Amino acid sequence: MRRPPESGEAASGGLGGGGLWGLQEPRRLGCAGPDRCGQALLQIGINMMALPGGRHMDSISLPGQRLHLMQVDSVQRWMEDLKLMTECECMCILQAKPISLEEDTQGDLILAGGPGPGDPLQLLLKRGWVVSTELRRIGQKLAQDRWARVHSMSVRLTCHARSMVSEYSAVSRSSSQEMGQIEKLLMEKCSELSAITERCLQVENEHVLKSMKACVSETLSTLGQHFGQLLELALTREVQALVRKIDASDNIYITESTTGNLFSLTQEGAPLCRIIAKEGGVVALFKVCRQDSFRCLYPQALRTLASICCVEEGVHQLEKVDGVLCLADILTDDSHSEATRAEAAAVVAQVTSPHLPFTQHLSSFLESMEEIVTALVKLCQEASSGEVFLLASAALANITFFDTMACEMLLQLNAIRVLLEACSDKQRVDTPYTRDQIVTILANMSVLEQCASDIIQENGIQLIMGMLSEKPRSGTPAEVAACERVQQKAAVTLARLSRDPEVAREAVRLSCMSRLIELCRSPSERNSSDAVLVACLAALRRLAGVCPEGLQESDFQQLVQPRLVDSFLLCSNMEESFV
Repeated sequence: MRRPPESGEAASGGLGGGGLWGLQEPRRLGCAGPDRCGQALLQIGINMMALPGGRHMDSISLPGQRLHLMQVDSVQRWMEDLKLMTECECMCILQAKPISLEEDTQGDLILAGGPGPGDPLQLLLKRGWVVSTELRRIGQKLAQDRWARVHSMSVRLTCHARSMVSEYSAVSRSSSQEMGQIEKLLMEKCSELSAITERCLQVENEHVLKSMKACVSETLSTLGQHFGQLLELALTREVQALVRKIDASDNIYITESTTGNLFSLTQEGAPLCRIIAKEGGVVALFKVCRQDSFRCLYPQALRTLASICCVEEGVHQLEKVDGVLCLADILTDDSHSEATRAEAAAVVAQVTSPHLPFTQHLSSFLESMEEIVTALVKLCQEASSGEVFLLASAALANITFFDTMACEMLLQLNAIRVLLEACSDKQRVDTPYTRDQIVTILANMSVLEQCASDIIQENGIQLIMGMLSEKPRSGTPAEVAACERVQQKAAVTLARLSRDPEVAREAVRLSCMSRLIELCRSPSERNSSDAVLVACLAALRRLAGVCPEGLQESDFQQLVQPRLVDSFLLCSNMEESFV
């Protein structure tokens, strides 16, 4: 393969770039989140020094004129020449290069590009992800007793840790004494790990190796603790700086940029959300949401708040600053844009989530619940898109779990009519995720006796029948799970409503019993879900109690007459016939 001209190469100082011993090590660009690290970009870069030695005589002037010389970058000239030629020897060598069977020999972490200058947050996230991934992989190789890999990865871990410390020190404002002490402990443990793993390579006695393995494991664990402490301290400092910037700024562009940075951090997982909440992020964001001059930033601020409130610290901070009252004011104020009210609904959905036990103690929510529920029903009715309807209906669904009074409020607000009408509007309800929220509300409201007549009046039984046939369109695990929840909750709703004989007869007339039997007997119809099976058996038994004539004898003997657990075992072990 053609090389760049030799002129000036010796003077360039050898291999360019930073890193230990002057070597530029390939690394991977990635985020710290568990679900996003696998999508890191892999990029192999070639750093080339500008070689100053190459000069080219441009022209010779007429007699009496001076000689003109023009400098030409030799590397640039070489790169231009490469576009016009292909050398077969190089192609053959590349094609003949063996592919290693070792999965980890190609898995060296590559940090593409690197964070920009003066960007300590991105530096911490990227370098932190690299170091934490190396720690995890060393633990895996240690469990497999692959000492050569453990040692080489330990050396590489030391390089990564030293790079993170030195680069962060170069761009950070000032280092505290506590951080300095932890940095020192971290590097000492890195050196200790490299040394002990090197000694393990020279030991052949299995008993000695076993005792040394315990020592390596302990060193690795301590190193991980020091790294976690250092990363948390550094991230806390950066979050504090962002929060102070939001709190003190009256410039809309600075506030927008800083809030966007804060939102990006919330996407890195619960630990960062806890740091943001503890350092006053919730307080600063609600301050933004209370200033009319920042109205255009409300959606962004509310979206960030919804992310922070996935942790207990965020919800507690929200309650301390009367956040629920602020959300109620935004939801009930029609002068706010639909996007703003939708994001406020998202925060309500988050803080009332039944999956978070600490939200059940949100006492301030009860004081504003009626206003919030009324505003959410209106938002569902007027929603211009599926996303807005999804956020509003999700908030209503969670509120029905939060307090039983909410179901009575929804009944008085004719929410059943609003929700069932929306089901026929593909612009608002077009995914199983949205139907999951609707059927959740119906299931929770169906405990009220007066709910049955409203559902019959709005042809709700036919809608529930359709939900029993919910099928995923894409086949993704999330969508399949959503379809299972829709089927299960539709069966639960039907079972509860069938206390009313009129509802039961209407369900039989619409062939609901046939569909329930099909779901019980055919695992593929319910995606082999046990939860759907139990709900369908319960609904079938409730309908059979009112209208037994709708069942065949074999169905009655297998699905209704035995104990529920016996029917469940029979159906869950049933194999489909493909004849």
